[in-house]
Amino acid sequence: MNTSAMLRDRLDGQRRALLAKVDGLSEYDARRPLVPTGTNLLGLVKHVAHIQLGYLGDCFGRPSGIPSPWDTAPDDPDADLWVPAEEARADVLDLYARSAAHADATLAALPLDTVGEVPWWSPERRHPTLHEVTVHLMVDVARHAGQADILREQLDGTIGYLPGNTNLPDRDAAGWAAHRARVEAAAREVAGIPPEG
Repeated sequence: MNTSAMLRDRLDGQRRALLAKVDGLSEYDARRPLVPTGTNLLGLVKHVAHIQLGYLGDCFGRPSGIPSPWDTAPDDPDADLWVPAEEARADVLDLYARSAAHADATLAALPLDTVGEVPWWSPERRHPTLHEVTVHLMVDVARHAGQADILREQLDGTIGYLPGNTNLPDRDAAGWAAHRARVEAAAREVAGIPPEG
């Protein structure tokens, strides 16, 4: 597998991991803010869709023609991170698929040493190669997939990388409770806090 194909494959793995975190959720749970900053699962999917279009589209002279939230809602700095009621989940998922296809087409069409322009980066970093931008994007998508892991676990206890491939030890609820208790006990011991119970 060449480097470009390997990068596409690894990026796609992170995309699928993020997307899996909204599967099976109610509209409310997919959209609701789960931390004080408003982070929500469907909003993370929407955000990743738009950053893919920017980094592996616009920055390499390959605009998608899909309007960005920074253009359509310039007064809302968080427009890419949440989903208004009038925006259908199916539309966000379609955008995500279209953005992935557009990003993959850029990776297929251009050599990894192609120099692009990322106007929002500092002047000394503004002209990276496609390879550098792809790695940057992959790290960003992985970060958001990790956020989604925690949010989904808090919602309904769903854990793991992908359905059928949790990438976690095989434990039942009692096993996870025992593991959590062991971690809690160690933290309390180091902090000088009496044991629970």
